This record gives sequence, C-alpha cells and structure tokens, in this order.
Amino acid sequence: MGTVALFGASGAIGRSVAQALRGQGRAYRVVGRSTGSLQREFGADPQAEIATWNPEDPDSIRAAARGVQTLVYLVGLPYWQFRLHPQLMKRTLDAAIAEGVERIVFIASVYPYGRPRTDIVNESHPRVPHTFKGRMRKEQEELLLAADKAGSIQVSILRLPDFYGPGVESSFLHRPFVAASQGKRAQLIGPIDTPHEFVYVPDVGPTVTALMDAPDAYGRFWNLGGAGVTTQKALVEDIYAQAGHPAKYTVLGPGMVRLIGLFNPFMRELPEMHYLHTTPVIMDDSALRSLLGDIRKTPYREGIRQTLAALSPAPVATGHPHPVP
Repeated sequence: MGTVALFGASGAIGRSVAQALRGQGRAYRVVGRSTGSLQREFGADPQAEIATWNPEDPDSIRAAARGVQTLVYLVGLPYWQFRLHPQLMKRTLDAAIAEGVERIVFIASVYPYGRPRTDIVNESHPRVPHTFKGRMRKEQEELLLAADKAGSIQVSILRLPDFYGPGVESSFLHRPFVAASQGKRAQLIGPIDTPHEFVYVPDVGPTVTALMDAPDAYGRFWNLGGAGVTTQKALVEDIYAQAGHPAKYTVLGPGMVRLIGLFNPFMRELPEMHYLHTTPVIMDDSALRSLLGDIRKTPYREGIRQTLAALSPAPVATGHPHPVP
C-alpha cells in the first residue's frame, strides 16, 4: 500500500480517518498549516508523518504531496471565504498531478445538489446548486472529475451530511451537548422538527479508508447517509435526557439569525443555507453499501452516549457551530 496523505488532517473528519489508518497499522502523512497543532494532535503517533504546507504556494503544495499515492482532501474554509475553495482545489490538484499522485478522495458536502427534488437523494439527483456556496463546491468537483476523465488522476468524491461526535465542535449539535452536560439552555437554529440526518464522525474514517482502497470507487461520487432520519428536536431531547437534565433550548429563527449576523461573520453567511433546515437533503447511500458491503453506522442513542461521556466540563462555547462546509 502506498503513502496516504490527509490534507486538512486536523479537522474532525481528518482525525477520524487518521484513527482508522492507525488501527489498520498503516503509515500516513498529515498535512496542515500549523506544525504546533499537528504535533499536538498526531505527534505521539509513530505512524504519522507531519508535514506543513502553505496553500497559496504551489511549491509548498507539491512538497506536501511528494511521494504520495492517495491524497485525501479534507480542507475546510470559513463560510465567508468559500470563494477560495475552487482556487485551492485547482492548486492542490495541479500539484498532485505534477507529483504523480495516483488518487484523490475528496470529502464533500450536499451543497452541490441544491434544493432536493426528491424526498431521498441518490447520486443521480441533478447537481443544480442555487447558492453561492453550493456553486463553489460544485466547481471543486468539476475540476476533479475533469482530471479523472482526462486520465490525469483517479478521483472519488464522498458526500457527507451534517455530523457530530466526541470532540466535534464544528457541529450544530455541539452547543446542545455542552449545555445539556451542564443543565443549561442551548441555542438551536430552527426549524428543529423537520427531517434531518447526522453522521457520527468515528464512523466516517473506516468508510473513507474502505472507499479509497476500492478499485471501483473512482471516477464518480458517492453518498454516505446518517444513522437514519431523525430531527434536531428528537436528538436534542435525547441529549438532555441522557445527560440527566430536562431539555431547555431556544430556537433561533431566520430573523434572529440575521440580527446576530450583524456582529458574527458565520451567522451572517448562514441564511443562504437555511433551506437545509426547511427542505433538508436526505441521502440514499445504497450505491456505497453495494460497493463496500456493511458500513458502520452508530445508532443515534449510542452516539449521544459516547459524545456525552467524552465531554469534559467546560463553559458553553461563545462562538457558533457550523455544518459541514
């Protein structure tokens, strides 16, 4: 097996993929901007090779990709910098091809689908994003698929819904977990009673490693659904119940989100994606299951139990969580 590099390794999904590789006894390279954060996260793992990059410097990107067989692309950007996604993907793709990288696995989102036209969305659903963020994500995918079609590199794209799990702060559910653990009131982005799905982050890593090792995985994209259709309300009430406290929460509607957005750059960008709360994308991942066989999906109740167990007492975060970008 050749070298695997995780570009954007310090995020929640990157850590899950690294854990899966570690469990398989495979060496891997972690790539990020900060040596310090990479050392804190991966420095104790003898299987991890630490490499830093400057995403604005093509030579730096090439150095990070040198000697790599499979590049897993997990790079995130703040909501207010989404215009940079295609540019960064283009530079990374060019560097990977120049260095002879054989395969790229891109961890993507539901944004390119746009508003769902069916109750359940499979990979044949049109990609017609109606938001700027969706168009930027689709541009990334088009760059990759064109390179695959040209024979320059093999590409597989894995779409994830919103996610949660131990230590995962970049989740709509993080604040309810913290608040419930302290018996305090949580703020939720509404509406909270529409169908939704979440993937448990520790389940993602094994799926990614299985996908990247499957010869038939390349040249297309795949959906990975959550552990079933639920609602934010049902999950939050279970979070509080398992924490041993009555559920207490405030639901922020679009008007309040816009008001907070006057002072918070993330919340300012959120109204564009509000459709995901009213007409959420629920994904059909039967194609992925046909490819890989059994896919581990931790039931929500167990995922909540494990997330609460890993949560050490800490003040409720003052920032705002964000979904898979």
